[in-house]
Amino acid sequence: MRIDLKDPGLFERNEFGEVFAWLRANEPVYWHEEPDGPGFWVLTRHADVMHVYGDDDLFSSQRGMRLDSTPEAVEAVAGRMLIVTDPPGHTQLRQVVGRAFGRAAMPRIEEVVSRTVATVVAEAVDQGEVDFLDVAKKIPNHVVCELMGLPREHWEWVGDTTTEAFDAQADEDRVAAYGELFLLFTELLMERREDPGDDFISMIAQARQRERGGVEGRELTDEEVIFNCNGVLAGANETTRYSMAGAVLELVRDPVHWHWLRTAGPAGIASAVEEVLRFTCPGVHALRTVTRPTELGGVPIKAGDRVTIWNSSANRDETVFHDPDRFRPDRTPNKHVTFGAGRHFCIGARVARLELTAFLTELLSRVDRIEQVGEPRYNSSNFTWGLRTLPVRLVPSAAGG
Repeated sequence: MRIDLKDPGLFERNEFGEVFAWLRANEPVYWHEEPDGPGFWVLTRHADVMHVYGDDDLFSSQRGMRLDSTPEAVEAVAGRMLIVTDPPGHTQLRQVVGRAFGRAAMPRIEEVVSRTVATVVAEAVDQGEVDFLDVAKKIPNHVVCELMGLPREHWEWVGDTTTEAFDAQADEDRVAAYGELFLLFTELLMERREDPGDDFISMIAQARQRERGGVEGRELTDEEVIFNCNGVLAGANETTRYSMAGAVLELVRDPVHWHWLRTAGPAGIASAVEEVLRFTCPGVHALRTVTRPTELGGVPIKAGDRVTIWNSSANRDETVFHDPDRFRPDRTPNKHVTFGAGRHFCIGARVARLELTAFLTELLSRVDRIEQVGEPRYNSSNFTWGLRTLPVRLVPSAAGG
C-alpha cells in the first residue's frame, strides 16, 4: 500500500482510514520518508499512542507538535506556549491557564454556552436550508470570543483568521494570520492591564504561577499571555465545529440514531457526545521529538527522531473498540483519545463537551428531522480535519420550531 500521510488529497477524499487500518495490522511503528525532510515515525495503535502521551520526558513537545511546523515559529513560542512546553514549565503554565476553565469559572461558561447554542441553532432552524459548517463554526467561536471579552465586531474576523492560521496552504499565509492574532491580543492585553474585567484575558494576565511549596510566583509575561490566548482560541475554534458537523452527518446517514437520541434522555446524549468525539476526532495527529534512544514495539528509535501519534487511528483501533468504523451513540466504554492524554490532555475538553451536549440537546428540541441537500466535502488537513461543507435542510419540530 502507498503510504503518504502528507498528501492533502488523502484527507480531502476521506481515504486515510484504510491507510491507518493497514498500518495498525501490518506496521504499527512505521518509518515515513519525506522527500523534503528528515522523515518521521508513525504510530497508529491505541496502546502506543497512549504510551507516548504518558511519557513527556522521553517524548518532548517543545520542538514542535505538528508536522508542518516551521522551526523558527516553534522556537519563537517554545517554553512559553502551553502546547509546545515540557515540564516543569508546562505544569506551571497549565496551572495558571487552567484556572480560567476550573470549577469556579464553570457557572459563567455554562451560561455562555447555553445562550450561544440556543441562539445559533434557533437562527439556523429559522433559515431552514444551510451549510451546516456555517452554523457549527459560530458556536465555539462565539463562546470563546465572549469568554475572552473580545469586541463583538471582531468575532467573525477572529474565526476566519484562526482558520487561516491553521489551514492555509502556504506557510507565509499561516504566519501572517498568526501575526494578526498576536497583534490583536497584544492590544487587548494592554487594555486589560489598565482596566481588568472578569474575562479570560484579564484572569490569566493577573494570575500568578504557584511555585513549589505553594509559594506565589511571578505573573505571566506579556508574551506568555498572548501566546496562550492564541492557543486557547485556536483549540476552541478548530475542533468542536468539526465534531458538530460530523455528528449531523451521521444523524442524517442513519435516522435510527436520531430517533434513539430523542428517547435516550441525558444519559443517551452524554454517551453520544463521547461517540461523536471518538468518531469525528478533529485533532488527527500530534508530534513529539525523542529525547534519548528508546524502542517502540520492538523497533529502535533514535534520539532526535520525530514521532507522530495519530489520534484518529487510535480511535479506530480494533483491539479497543468493537466495530470501530461504525458510529454507535450508545457505545460504552469509550476510551477515545480525541483530547489527547497525560499532561497535554486538552485544557478545553470540559468546554467542548458542554458545547456538544448543549448542541445535541437544542437540536433535538427544535428540529424534527434533518435532510441532506448536497454532497459533504472535507478539508485537506492532516492536523485538524473534518467537513468543510455540509448542505442540509433543518425541518423544525412543532414544539421547538
